[in-house]
Amino acid sequence: MLFSYKAITKGGEAQDGMVDAGNIDAAINSLQRRGLIISKIHPADESNSFMGYLNRLSIFNSVSGKDLVILSRQMSTLFEARVSALQIFKLLASEAENHTLRKALSEIADDLQGGSSISTALSKHPNIFSDFYVNMVKSGEESGKLDETFGYLADYIDRTYEVVSRARNALIYPLFVVITFIGVMILMFTVVIPKISAILIDTGQDLPIYTKIVLGVSSFFVNYGVFLAILVIISAFFLWRYVKTAPGKLAYDNFKIQIPYVGNLYKKLYLSRIADTMHTMILSGVSMVRALEITSSVVDNEVYKEILEESLDDVRGGSSLSNSLAKFEQIPNIMVQMIKVGEETGELGHILDTMAKFYRREVNNAVDTLVSLIEPVMIVFLGVGVGVLLAAVIMPIYNIASTGF
Repeated sequence: MLFSYKAITKGGEAQDGMVDAGNIDAAINSLQRRGLIISKIHPADESNSFMGYLNRLSIFNSVSGKDLVILSRQMSTLFEARVSALQIFKLLASEAENHTLRKALSEIADDLQGGSSISTALSKHPNIFSDFYVNMVKSGEESGKLDETFGYLADYIDRTYEVVSRARNALIYPLFVVITFIGVMILMFTVVIPKISAILIDTGQDLPIYTKIVLGVSSFFVNYGVFLAILVIISAFFLWRYVKTAPGKLAYDNFKIQIPYVGNLYKKLYLSRIADTMHTMILSGVSMVRALEITSSVVDNEVYKEILEESLDDVRGGSSLSNSLAKFEQIPNIMVQMIKVGEETGELGHILDTMAKFYRREVNNAVDTLVSLIEPVMIVFLGVGVGVLLAAVIMPIYNIASTGF
């Protein structure tokens, strides 16, 4: 819970703010470890309010890519200004609006005050700072270039966030349209068609085959729709459980990159992530072996993760990265050849940067093309679907009117 406090620093300056702790004793201990003399402390007013409760829920406090970008840029600026690490994390903790991030930064500041390194303190919060992030910071500590390292991290997270967001947003629209179309069709088959079918059957006329099919589907939804819905829910649940397993995730990730056109978009997205992650780590002084280990953990696709892990074993055995990757059809030949050039010239980091930029452009172009094609395709798809349904119903009614019924 949150506690509001007033305190005096060792230098005699007054200070007030908020501290997050399990109870008031833990809050006092946390403040005293910071060297503060507490004059007043009490639970924050919002701690028992509904909004305070919502503010503490993790669903409302997940640390987004945008939050990490801003945090990394702030740290880069402060390190460049020669502010001490402890002061930086104290300052950022007091300014953070996100409850989860504020709590993590406060704990990191406490760890630093206890003698911990920055990378070790960050590693205690894996839900916020990934292995990639922690290893980059560790590299910056070893090289003494933390300001540049946090700048690299901000740029990297910003690029990753932008590419992933564009790809995700491109797929949201067609998914929404398809779900809406399915909802409208179910409504038509369960509410509208049954009323019309009663009229058509009462006329006794011989109905066209397509009309009989539509009426049959409508009858099935009316009589067995509940059972179908239960079956769909149960199947979706077991499918979700299966995807959570290692074989299921591998099958799902393989399916994603096999989908026509969309799969090509996913491939370019993962290749961009691989090249960008490795380039950022190699230029920061991280070894090739460690860079492959971290990249395999952040690529977020089991197919490419297995490729990187197998390549890692080959590199450990003395093979070059280009020769290791050449064995896999999921890695384009142009990428293999560019990496080979980078290895031979000693410019692998810059070559990977070039490849990352190339695949980011490819992803952006693919997304733009997909968005431009989605609307006309969906209009045609919806028009044909609704047209067939209406024709199956209207034609028999027209025949009734023309024959004098």
